[in-house]
Parts: sequence; C-alpha cells; structure tokens
Amino acid sequence: MTGPATDFLLKRLLPLLFGFVIWGLAVALQVRADLGLSPWDVFHQGLGNHLGIGIGWAGLVTSIGVLLLWIPLRMKPGLGTLLNALVIGPSAEFFLTIIDAPENIFVRWAFMLSGILLMSLGSALYLPARLGAGPRDGVMVGLNKKFEFSIRLSRTIVEVAALIIGYFLGGTVGLGTLVIALGLGPTIQAMLHARRRLVERITGQPQSVL
Repeated sequence: MTGPATDFLLKRLLPLLFGFVIWGLAVALQVRADLGLSPWDVFHQGLGNHLGIGIGWAGLVTSIGVLLLWIPLRMKPGLGTLLNALVIGPSAEFFLTIIDAPENIFVRWAFMLSGILLMSLGSALYLPARLGAGPRDGVMVGLNKKFEFSIRLSRTIVEVAALIIGYFLGGTVGLGTLVIALGLGPTIQAMLHARRRLVERITGQPQSVL
C-alpha cells in the first residue's frame, strides 16, 4: 500500500538518513587513513585551538556561523539540516570504533579515496531529498542556485576556502587534505548526474540534478 507518507519515507527520508550514515563512514575512513584532515576539520581544529575548545565543539560553532551565510544565499534550513548534525557525527564515531587504522600506505590511500567516493554517494542520496541541506552543503547549493556555479565549482570553493582559513588558524594539513579539497567537488557532481540518469531510466521522466 502506497501513499504520501510511504512515498516520503521511502523516497526522501530513508535516502537522506542512509546518505548521512554513508558520510559518517567516509569520515571514519579518512580519519583512519591519517593522511591529513579534511578541509573543514582543518578549519575546526584551527578554530578550536584559538577558542580553547575541542574540534567537535568547534564544529558546532562553525555550523551556527555557516548557517548565517545562508541568509544572503536565500537558503532555508529543514529537517535534513537538523538530521545532518544528529546522524553524521554519531555514525562516524560508531565506525571509528570498528575500523582500525591500517599501517600499509596503499591501504591508507584506499581508505582516503574510498572516503571521497562515499561522501559523493552520500551527497547524491540526501541532497535530492530536498529536506534541507547540511550547513556546509547549503552554502554549496546556494552558490549553485544563486550564481549558477556548477556543483563541482561550488563545492571546491567551499572546501578550499575552509582549508585556507583553517591552515592560517593552525589546523593540520596533509597531502590527503588537498586531495579531498580538489577531488570532492567533481566527484559529487559526477555522482549527482549519475543518480539523475539512473532515476530517469527507471521512471522514464526527466529529473533535475538537485
């Protein structure tokens, strides 16, 4: 039996939650890779050092500050914005308890690159649900809609800006950081287009990227 509630659950809420859990797994893989913090975590660490708080609390402060950037971009928070904060962090903590840090450098790079792919897959699942983007993703989507930047360019702008500011605040940067900063935007865009084509084949109806 189908209806509006079932459609909401299966087509929007579950993909949203699954996408957030996948993001948590991706974060855990990149932490265990130990090849450099992601651009936003570089920022969180640097900000936390200056404020005298931990990286998690700095992430919360950053989320509130980033939401202020939504105002000129005319973005509105939603259920997904709240669930982003409640699901990704605990999911990452859970996966960190069951994933050990590899010693082999090739496995570490496999963790890093798999994390990028999983972040892209998670984004392709939860962004089209249109239940409200996460604070940082909202800036990416806002740039895409307001200035008609591509998802690739919008994400890269957001990641590189966080990286540069975080570096000057004293955050830890590694080679993996640069790979994430430059590679995440293109892979998110590619995954969103792949999802659109798949849904179009299944439904026979044109779909938007977001």
